[in-house]
Amino acid sequence: MAEDLRYLDDRIKSLDEKITENVQKAPVARRLMTLRGVGPLTASALSGALGDGKAFRKGRDFAASLGLTPRQHSTGGRERLLGISKRGDGYLRKLLVHGARAVLRHVDRKSDGLSHWLKCLVNRKHINVATVALANKTARIAWALVANETAYDETLAAASR
Repeated sequence: MAEDLRYLDDRIKSLDEKITENVQKAPVARRLMTLRGVGPLTASALSGALGDGKAFRKGRDFAASLGLTPRQHSTGGRERLLGISKRGDGYLRKLLVHGARAVLRHVDRKSDGLSHWLKCLVNRKHINVATVALANKTARIAWALVANETAYDETLAAASR
């Protein structure tokens, strides 16, 4: 069994190296890796899911396709937002949430606009709500980077919602 585990570890390592190699060659994936909480695995999955970004009209549509937007049960002008829908691509949603969790772990050491937004959000909401909110924001920014073919601008990250 130990030999099988070593074989699997070697196989995983070689596949990780191939993914990293492919991400370094793809310009879209390289742009996506500039986002916080997005590594080679998430960048390759995002670029595959987004394509050229034209399949989605706006970033919210892409985030909704991943199940990162809240379900609504509103009536008579009274908004009631429930938990996230959890519909759509569970694998990519999991990658984005784990990336957001890693970003939140180190947010106290940073002083940029996105970190300030996150600190304020964590003070108002539960840490899991803030994690999913950051994953949602990351998905929307990723769509904007791909659809508009622009580079990541950190100053706009905290302003967009």
